[in-house]
Amino acid sequence: MAQDSVDLSCDYQFWMQKLSVWDQASTLETQQDTCLHLAQFQEFLRKMYEALKEMDSNTVIERFPTIGQLLAKACWNPFILAYDESQKILIWCLCCLINKEPQNSGQSKLNSWIQGVLSHILSALRFDKEVALFTQGLGYAPIDYYPGLLKNMVLSLASELRENHLNGFNTQRRMAPERVASLSRVCVPLITLTDVDPLVEALLICHGREPQEILQPEFFEAVNEAILLKKISLPMSAVVCLWLRHLPSLEKAMLHLFEKLISSERNCLRRIECFIKDSLLPQAACHPAIFRVVDEMFRCALLETDGALEIIATIQVFTQCFVEALEKESKQQLRFALKTYFPYTSPSLGMVLLQDPQDIPRGHWLQTLKHISELLREAVEDQTHGSRGGPFESWFLFIHFGGWAEMVAEQLLMSAAEPPTALLWLLAFYYGPRDGRQQRAQTMVQVKAVLGHLLAMSRSSSLSAQDLQTVAGQGTDTDLRAPAQQLIRHLLLNFLLWAPGGHTIAWDVITLMAHTAEITHEIIGFLDQTLYRWNRLGIESPRSEKLARELLKELRTQV
Repeated sequence: MAQDSVDLSCDYQFWMQKLSVWDQASTLETQQDTCLHLAQFQEFLRKMYEALKEMDSNTVIERFPTIGQLLAKACWNPFILAYDESQKILIWCLCCLINKEPQNSGQSKLNSWIQGVLSHILSALRFDKEVALFTQGLGYAPIDYYPGLLKNMVLSLASELRENHLNGFNTQRRMAPERVASLSRVCVPLITLTDVDPLVEALLICHGREPQEILQPEFFEAVNEAILLKKISLPMSAVVCLWLRHLPSLEKAMLHLFEKLISSERNCLRRIECFIKDSLLPQAACHPAIFRVVDEMFRCALLETDGALEIIATIQVFTQCFVEALEKESKQQLRFALKTYFPYTSPSLGMVLLQDPQDIPRGHWLQTLKHISELLREAVEDQTHGSRGGPFESWFLFIHFGGWAEMVAEQLLMSAAEPPTALLWLLAFYYGPRDGRQQRAQTMVQVKAVLGHLLAMSRSSSLSAQDLQTVAGQGTDTDLRAPAQQLIRHLLLNFLLWAPGGHTIAWDVITLMAHTAEITHEIIGFLDQTLYRWNRLGIESPRSEKLARELLKELRTQV
């Protein structure tokens, strides 16, 4: 508490000096400095109010003798008054200074002064007597006239900016770059006012012919912050222009999404999907330049976490939302070629992965999976089909559409035929992209053997958890985090969900498998992803779905 008091006193002195500088000069530099510090000053006012409301007015004056000067300077600064909630917080602070029962003339004078300042704040848009008489003569009351005047001014400026954008190189009819820059600076404290939205949109969409960006960085930052905090709502075209023109804003939007995902419940894809759609990033990513930046940040997250399953699942959900937005947009205008989104991979591979399984008859799923495997294998091992980025780029593309990999496991377990080599290779590559040919071949042999045992056990009249543990190799000294072990665990979980006898021993098997919290989270993620995918593809298996939900609920109560 004492530290908070010291910090507030230091902040008080800092802002008192700032306000004095802003009050003494009204230059371009002081305006820029004011706009740059508006958010920080508002936060200081909040802290000041929290302190003031705990004191009586006499204590306030004793502790902060110059509080009146500070608040007065703030109240006569139009940038501060116009910014977000600063006006409201200033009123709260002033009310804390009022003596409810003044004991002397000094306190009465202070009350009168506060009332005058409050009157100024509540009528911040003031005109002289002649203007007031003029508006009354037109039949307007000030309460009707002032908002209408602001609205008309904004619409007029927005219209001028749109003409400026359309005029291109016609310099005689174009707005001067200095004026555009000035407008963007003036807008900074007004961003959250609904009436100013048309001007903000027009500024974002208006592109000059200057070699350098003319809009102020503070403008971009303020607009982006307001969008992220849902304080304003702009058309998607304006949001796309913002993120194209100011890369730090796009990066901050991605980091804001990551923060929300990290703070949310792990392994809940429905919530992740809501966060992703709410971020506007999938819709904006229909522009290839934005998609490439977003995808690169996902790539960095994937590499930093060494291929964490949560990141892979998030990439897959984002891709699904992006594809939906792309299909919606393509109905209205020509879309970009797929190569512009995934430049390092084969266009034919991208096209087949982009297909929605819902649009393919189930009887053709196996054929499609074999085709995907063939294209990937050629790109990875033979370096054909235009793949320039090596195995990682092919795998990175594949995980965007990882639902296909999960379908492989189900296809293998539901078929009594010999497991096709193409599907075994696809699974081995999905789980072990860094493996070389020889190691991948060993994984394929191991998986084929496990599949044979599982299919034989599915025909058995009795199943035991211990038998399944033996088949899966859970009792060996093998690293449980190894890709092959992860693959086998997921095969086993699929078997439990689909095999008729698997339901009765499912919990016992999972208890044996979940040696560590890491594996428990992996199993939770698998079950959640399976349910999410079944729902999306319309796969109906009430018994399996019920089991998956029960297991998921039980596991979540234990972590």
